[in-house]
Amino acid sequence: MFHIVLFEPEIPPNTGNIIRLCSNNGFQLHLIEPLGFNLSDKQLRRAGLDYHETATIKIHKNFEQYLTSEMPSRLFAVSTKGQKRYCEVHFQSGDSFIFGPETRGLPDEILNTINSANILRIPMKPNSRSLNLSNTVAILSYEAWRQNGFEGNH
Repeated sequence: MFHIVLFEPEIPPNTGNIIRLCSNNGFQLHLIEPLGFNLSDKQLRRAGLDYHETATIKIHKNFEQYLTSEMPSRLFAVSTKGQKRYCEVHFQSGDSFIFGPETRGLPDEILNTINSANILRIPMKPNSRSLNLSNTVAILSYEAWRQNGFEGNH
């Protein structure tokens, strides 16, 4: 199983879409507080439809608590600051992928704790700022799952 980690997500529909995604690909979702919304938010529930019941979600008070409780074997950050493309890595079951808040990305204090070889980017045209968070999670999660033969797919 793979792990999606959202650091301080801000926009309810993005998180709702990611809940739905994780329900469908079997990835574990971790939300690191503070969240920019309440988990009962109408927009979050609308985007996630009824998938909240089938997704596995853990809430963490902060990044340190996430690291202590989950002890990720390999943690990859996804950032526009990454030098390595996401498709240049062979992902393994158990890998964790951390994504930053929609309006500011992962802060340097998080990026500085991650091996620079594990800071990945998704290619974009020059002068593009960023992709939508839920789209980025979908691109990366399906590549990791594909590389592992869509393990657990029926």
